[in-house]
Amino acid sequence: MLMSILAGKSVLITGGSGSIGESLTKRAISDKAKLIRIFSNDENGLYEMESKYGNHKNIEFVIGDIHNEETVSEIVKGVDIVFHAAALKHVDRCELYPLEAINVNITGTKNIVKAVINENVKRMILISTDKAVNPIGVMGATKLLAEKLISAEAFHNKSNTIFASVRFGNVFHTRGSILPRIEEQIKNGGPIAITDIRMMRYFMTKDQAVNLIISATKLAKGGETFVLKMPLLRLEDLFDAMKEVLSSKYGYTPSQIKTKIIGIRPGEKLIEYLLTPFEMESVFETKDFFIIPSLNKSVKNSDYPNAKKPKNIQFYFEDKKTLSKKEILSILKQTYLS
Repeated sequence: MLMSILAGKSVLITGGSGSIGESLTKRAISDKAKLIRIFSNDENGLYEMESKYGNHKNIEFVIGDIHNEETVSEIVKGVDIVFHAAALKHVDRCELYPLEAINVNITGTKNIVKAVINENVKRMILISTDKAVNPIGVMGATKLLAEKLISAEAFHNKSNTIFASVRFGNVFHTRGSILPRIEEQIKNGGPIAITDIRMMRYFMTKDQAVNLIISATKLAKGGETFVLKMPLLRLEDLFDAMKEVLSSKYGYTPSQIKTKIIGIRPGEKLIEYLLTPFEMESVFETKDFFIIPSLNKSVKNSDYPNAKKPKNIQFYFEDKKTLSKKEILSILKQTYLS
C-alpha cells in the first residue's frame, strides 16, 4: 500500500472548523499525520471540533484571524503542508461587504503565502471555486485574484515551497451550502426559494473535494490549478429530488412543498463554468480532473501520471448534459439516508 503524502507530516488547515476543514481533519487522522493544526476565527466551530477530535493528542485547535500577520506567522511554524480553506464564500454577503471579502480572500491569502515562504513550508494548497471563472461578482473576483497570487508566487518564489490551487464547485451538504438551506425550508413546509428555474451548478461530494486536494498536494509542480470533472445539475431538478427524499421526514408529501421564484441575487450567474476559454488552450486532463498548468512553468502532460491533452475540450462543455432526476435522487439518498 502506498504511503499517504500526509503520513508523518505536520499539517495546517486554515478555516479548519468548516465542513471541508473537518473532512480534511478526518483524512489527516486516517493518514496518520504527525500534527494537525486547525486554525479558525469561528469560536463555536472550533469548540465543536475539539469536542469531536480533542482526544487525538496530535491535534491543535487555534483561534485567530488570517488578517493578523503576526498570528499567521506563528501558526505556520513547524508545518510541512498548508491547506488554505479560510474564505468568505457567500456570494450575496460578499456583494454587500466587498472590503471584507478583499481583506479575507485576497489579503488573508497574501498573509498566508508570505508566512509560508518565510517558514519554508513544503506545500501550500489554496481552496478556490468555479466562481473564479469569468467572475461577475465580488466573491468570484477575489477568489480569482487569490488563485493569481498562488500562481505568481510559484513563479517568483525563491524558496522550495510548491504552491497550487484546487477549484471547487458546490459541495453537497456542507455548512452554509444550498442543501441545508433547502432542507430547512422543507422542514418548515415550504416554499422552497429558487432564484431562477434555468440555473445550473456543478456539484461534488465532500469525499471528492478532499480527494482532489490530496491529488493536488501529490502532483503539483508549482502554480497549477486542479479542477474536478463534476456533474452539472439543474437546481430545479435538485430541489424536486430533495422534496422526494425529505418531505416525508418532516410530515409532508412532495406535492405540499411549493416552489417560489425569488430572482437572481447580485453576483450570481445562471451557469458557472470550470475553465475559461484561455485555460482550455493549455489544460491537461486525467480521468477525474483537469490540470491548468502555471503559465510561467514549462510542464508537459507526461509530468503528471495518466494526463493527456484533451481533444475538442470545448465540446466537453458545450455538450455537457445535466444529471437526470434519477441520478440526483441516488446521490441524495446516499447523502441523507446512508
